[in-house]
Amino acid sequence: MTLEQRLQSEIQDSKRWIECTQNNSTHKRDLKKRVELINWVLINMKNPDIQICSLIETRTNQIIDDINKKDSVLEDHPLDSEIRILDWVLFLVYCTE
Repeated sequence: MTLEQRLQSEIQDSKRWIECTQNNSTHKRDLKKRVELINWVLINMKNPDIQICSLIETRTNQIIDDINKKDSVLEDHPLDSEIRILDWVLFLVYCTE
């Protein structure tokens, strides 16, 4: 299975879970964000001029900077899940290169 196929499969699985989740929970929000970020990666992977690993790392660093600007370090932040998602996608991309 290619990287693109694996990511597409993850999108489909996430969409199925979104449909099963009844309310607007954190889990549902994270699933929607997962679909959004994986689609973003897939779109950018189509451009041969883009180094996808660097792009993902840059986006991750921007999210970390946004989190660090928050008032409370102890407060859970919705962007934390974005970092976990991007970290997982970055791992997949590195493994296939």
